Amino acid sequence: MVKPLRKAVLPVAGLGTRFLPATKAMPKEMLPVVDKPLIQYAVDEARAAGIEQFCMVTGRGKTALIDHFDIAFELEATLAERDKREALNLLRSEAMPPGSISTVRQQVPLGLGHAIWCARTFIGDDAFAILLPDDLVLSDTPCMEQLAQVHRETGGNVVAISEVPPEHTNRYGILKTGETEGNRVEVKGLVEKPAPQDAPSNLSIIGRYILLPEVVAYLSQMERGAGNEVQLTDAMAKLIGGAPFHGLKFEGTRFDCGDKAGYLEAQIAFALARPDLGASVREFLKKYVNS
Repeated sequence: MVKPLRKAVLPVAGLGTRFLPATKAMPKEMLPVVDKPLIQYAVDEARAAGIEQFCMVTGRGKTALIDHFDIAFELEATLAERDKREALNLLRSEAMPPGSISTVRQQVPLGLGHAIWCARTFIGDDAFAILLPDDLVLSDTPCMEQLAQVHRETGGNVVAISEVPPEHTNRYGILKTGETEGNRVEVKGLVEKPAPQDAPSNLSIIGRYILLPEVVAYLSQMERGAGNEVQLTDAMAKLIGGAPFHGLKFEGTRFDCGDKAGYLEAQIAFALARPDLGASVREFLKKYVNS
């Protein structure tokens, strides 16, 4: 019997330098796609998978991320007074239960693995999810729910994967693959940012993971990898063989919102998927398609 997945870690300590000056005074995870910030999409996706407890690994100047999920009493009172019921109900429908969000600080930028290690007390002895808000997935079934289903069936580690151009393998964690069953790929090895000629495949990990707590012990060794950082990929590789480990070719489209072009594409894709906006967006896009 696999214990229900209830915890998620959200690494949000990055500086967002690729989006300066927009991120000079605002966390990059607060950048909106249509009318919701990236952090809200990540939390909503996790909650759809049954996750109830969240730990944000933050840095200096990131208090807006916590404030976003707080109750804005003055705003709600004003909306109620002006009978703005639709807006008020929207805010209340996305309210988080008290005590469901905690934070820890990553005081030094030592990589994703170090960020996850900072949440070690929150993780404890439970399997946990990791969601990187920069990666946004548009799908009928939330991406994390797809991973959670595999975790329930296998009791092991699961990562979301997608194909990348061979010349881009040096940007991602790349899988060495075993047996394939449907959209599940057995993970036999992991390599962080290999050169194209050294890559074992073109299947890369995107920012969705479900990992067993044993990964924390390997992260605690503080071994430096690519970029002289503590790499989560290196610690995950040490889990292989101790428990089932699968990559899932998820249903949906992933957008890299840490990249300006990817962020702009996400704006268009999510707007087109909205019943209240799709038609008008399609209409105005005609003016720019061949410009």
